[in-house]
Amino acid sequence: MKQPQLSFWQIWNLSFGFLGVQIGFALQNGNVSRILSDLGADLSSLSLFWLAAPIMGLLVQPIVGAASDRTWNRFGRRIPFMLGGAVVAAGAMVLLPNSSMVVAFIPPMLFGLVIFAIKDAAFNVTFQPFRSLVSDMVPAEQRNLGFSVQTLLINIGAVFGSILPFVLTNVIGLDNASQTGQVADSVIWSFYIGATVLLGSVLWTAFRTREYNPEQYCQYKGLDLEKLQQQREKTSFVEKMKSFWATMLSMPGIMKQLALVQFFSWFALFIMWTYFPAAVAQNNWGVAVHWFDPVYIQQMGGVPADIAAAKGAAGDWVGILYAGYSLFAVFFAMVMAKLANVFGRKLVYSFALACGGVGYLSFVLFNDPTLTQVDLLITEVTIPQGALSLMIPMIGIGIAWAAILAMPYAILAGALPANKTGVYMGIFNFTIAAPQIVSGLLAGWILGSVFKNEALYIVMLAGAAMILGALSVWLVKEQETTKIQQ
Repeated sequence: MKQPQLSFWQIWNLSFGFLGVQIGFALQNGNVSRILSDLGADLSSLSLFWLAAPIMGLLVQPIVGAASDRTWNRFGRRIPFMLGGAVVAAGAMVLLPNSSMVVAFIPPMLFGLVIFAIKDAAFNVTFQPFRSLVSDMVPAEQRNLGFSVQTLLINIGAVFGSILPFVLTNVIGLDNASQTGQVADSVIWSFYIGATVLLGSVLWTAFRTREYNPEQYCQYKGLDLEKLQQQREKTSFVEKMKSFWATMLSMPGIMKQLALVQFFSWFALFIMWTYFPAAVAQNNWGVAVHWFDPVYIQQMGGVPADIAAAKGAAGDWVGILYAGYSLFAVFFAMVMAKLANVFGRKLVYSFALACGGVGYLSFVLFNDPTLTQVDLLITEVTIPQGALSLMIPMIGIGIAWAAILAMPYAILAGALPANKTGVYMGIFNFTIAAPQIVSGLLAGWILGSVFKNEALYIVMLAGAAMILGALSVWLVKEQETTKIQQ
């Protein structure tokens, strides 16, 4: 039986939870380095703290993917996991910026790291089933549209999450400067708002989307219902691990080919999220490297008010830059499906990654310290001209980000057996987590030992990695299959 096509709004509703989850990710990407630095982390060790994110993804997503493949109850197949993860993630978002409140019981840095890990694990519990839900519900001929709508919502959420601290400072009037061991008020309230929207958007998807029951799903995907039920009856942990390992060994070859592209792409993204705030503060606001060293700060008796203000302003502007690349990603996502249909996914994917690489590499060109007044409609700010000009490389980074969120999954989805989409999507997350772990282990050492904590150069290294990703796309051999794996 042919799977029915969905209306645009049905696709919108089943993807809507991505909006809130990405607000959470945007707040994390733009502010966790800032929070950890405020709590006492030195610059070269930030990448090690950030390892919590990919490690949680590596552990959680395959397990959740496999579990959701075997789950079917009155709440659905993927939706129960999405809801549970959203509740925990929202709670962790409220706790993270308040880590300094538990100093009497546990060092705030340690508490912050633990909450960061829990929050990211919950994000992954929520996020992974959304990927599989789109694959479950959207027929093959609408797949490009489905993943493009998903990318659109992700980037709308990213824009909103990225600008929140800036808006709360420059429009609402909350303080963006932090004291040693404390987190700025604008960041704290940003996380409160983000947690609320995250939970609300996931609830919208849960109540507005009705998943197929097992009989319908098997008819649409060409599966044997009896065999599917037999698979769901396997409860032994040993059997599950054997099944998971066998599934891993039999993964489609295209997953391995895409893994190389993913490695270079996510290696670069991890560097950006970890070190972009420091690079902007150093390169555009003129904050000296030693003001990112906790030992030096302690020797000086704290951070002077003007340095704290500069770091706060740079941190807020990073949010605007992140919103910029997310907004450019939204625009590119609107035409990406049509471009992929006309020119092919590989050409569009490679072009997009090349744009991102050029964006990172061009960072060095924008360092004019001349102060200029900028009208952002909601407020006016005075910032260095070089910081304003950084919006130009954000165009390329946004194009790359849109493709990274959609193209690998659009290429992969057609090559996966329908009865194991969830577990394979979870396994595919290894190609996201592993390069971030490698980046986390190496980037801090490279920054400290090779670049002497000059964060500008680690951003340029990210650009070189993204260019290699663009080239490696041409090693991918696309395929389409309807094969059912036993």
